[in-house]
Amino acid sequence: MIKFIYVILMNLFRAPYMIPKMRKEADNPEKYNEEERYQLAKHCVKLMKRTGVISTKAYGLENLPQDGGYIMYPNHQGKYDALGIVHTHKKPCSIVMDKAKSNTVLVKEFIDLLGGKRLDKKDPRQALGIINEVAEEVKNGKRFILFPEGGYEFNNRNTLGDFKPGCFKIALKSKMPIIPVALIDSYKVFNSYWIGPVKTQVHYLAPILYEEYKNLRTVEIADLVKSRIQEKLDEILHYSENLNNCY
Repeated sequence: MIKFIYVILMNLFRAPYMIPKMRKEADNPEKYNEEERYQLAKHCVKLMKRTGVISTKAYGLENLPQDGGYIMYPNHQGKYDALGIVHTHKKPCSIVMDKAKSNTVLVKEFIDLLGGKRLDKKDPRQALGIINEVAEEVKNGKRFILFPEGGYEFNNRNTLGDFKPGCFKIALKSKMPIIPVALIDSYKVFNSYWIGPVKTQVHYLAPILYEEYKNLRTVEIADLVKSRIQEKLDEILHYSENLNNCY
């Protein structure tokens, strides 16, 4: 949290220029195409990373389908999670976010730049509408980030929470690939007491194709995706622990 406040304060001088620029591009998609808007979003992440001395390395980029849409389901650790994915994901992608958390200054502009969707957890009818919208856009080639845990605990130390089955309705409706994403040490950036330089990892895991999950219930898909992410977390954290024990 200290680092989050520090990064915001250190970038305040950019706000009078960057926020109107973000707003302008987000509000005029006919003038600024998806790639241009995505590059501006990535530039904003780059500025925050530089200020906070944050480095993020991606693994498994070869697992991302070259063509067509897909849904990325990452574990959720904090405010940096989506930023780390956007920083490492080359092609434009978007996000589904809790409406209640999406309308603060800068967050609002960032979500709009990505063409994100705001899901109202208190309104089942609106939530169903968003599910249908996202499924249709994924069918048409768009890529989305959706956090199946819904929220996160402060300083969660790479632990997983429960995956909510409902968010996998989008996959079943779109029939497009599911990409499990394992985030490691992302919580340290803005959701811990860590104040020094931070290194995080984004692991794009092998796609789960429709043929593999089409006969599963949403709760079974949730368990499958969670188990894939847990396996990767266990593998990396076990390796890191053994490496530290060597010194």
